[in-house]
Amino acid sequence: MSELIAKTMMDQRLAGIVQPVIEDLGYELVRLRLMSGKTRLLQIMADKPDGGIEVDDCAAISTAVSAILDVEDPIEDEYTLEVSSPGIDRPLTRLKDFAAWVGYEAKIETTELIDGRRRFKGALAGIEGDEVLIEIEEGTIGLKFEWLSDAKLVLTDDLIRDVLRARKDAGEVDEAQFDEIQTIIDGEDETPANTA
Repeated sequence: MSELIAKTMMDQRLAGIVQPVIEDLGYELVRLRLMSGKTRLLQIMADKPDGGIEVDDCAAISTAVSAILDVEDPIEDEYTLEVSSPGIDRPLTRLKDFAAWVGYEAKIETTELIDGRRRFKGALAGIEGDEVLIEIEEGTIGLKFEWLSDAKLVLTDDLIRDVLRARKDAGEVDEAQFDEIQTIIDGEDETPANTA
């Protein structure tokens, strides 16, 4: 399992417990984090293999995961379970994510310095073997997937527009919602200016 999905040893242990349950329901585990605080938070991001997870899907995952965690009882303290979609500016945690989002801007961090830097920002250019390709100012470079410590899409107007268009084409957003959000993205004001 990739450390981008589950970073710490505890995260990896929890992912080992919940991932089969999530996959049996027909979903994929995108990321799992157990966060500390007054009350610990177990955050699980999941998606459908072809994308488009909804609130009812998250509820089904939450119910199934809660049941297995009650039986296994891997977390000693009280905690809150949060199941969500990866969102538009989603984390990129699997090699296939970098291929799926070619052309979109991403921020990538590496565990070690690569040519004097750890942070890279640019358009994703796909994958080649076990390398993630990203277009930066200096040109297209390849970063071995195992070198990555964090990666996510950058929220841009193009990304929002394209995700929204895909949801409209899938029938998840109606024409009026699409037009309203498109207007907001384009920065156009729906109300005419007062010229009096």
